[in-house]
Amino acid sequence: MTDQTVIQMASIIAAGITMAFGAVGAAIGESKIAAAAMDALARQPDESASITRTLFVSLAMVESTAIFCLVIALILIFANPFTAG
Repeated sequence: MTDQTVIQMASIIAAGITMAFGAVGAAIGESKIAAAAMDALARQPDESASITRTLFVSLAMVESTAIFCLVIALILIFANPFTAG
């Protein structure tokens, strides 16, 4: 096993860990946001437009974390500066 192979294996494992934590964290965050929004809508149905707008902005912000993790994982796999090819 060459050093190049070890670096590639470490990159793939790091990419997997990055995606796992990024996806789980985003899923937990989105579920909490959705639960809080449903609770707020049940308590104040007249404010549904404002609550819905805030919900979508919050979901987009949390989802961006998962997208950043995806980009980091793709960089680790396909554009790793420590691998030659």
